[in-house]
Amino acid sequence: MNTTQLECFMAVANYLNFSRAAEQLRITQPAVSHQITTLEDELGVKLFQRTSKSVRLTQEGFQFTQY
Repeated sequence: MNTTQLECFMAVANYLNFSRAAEQLRITQPAVSHQITTLEDELGVKLFQRTSKSVRLTQEGFQFTQY
């Protein structure tokens, strides 16, 4: 886990939108997606429930925001 992953996680959690998070972080949307995917892989849980139209925190994702 690194600070870039955490910054991406918090931005997506705040905006519930990968594109807006990327704009705020001044990186590309695929880079944000990659950071979230690698963080989820390291933690062994899904942090977001994604569909083509929405992004929501999972229970584990919500709990992770508390840390």
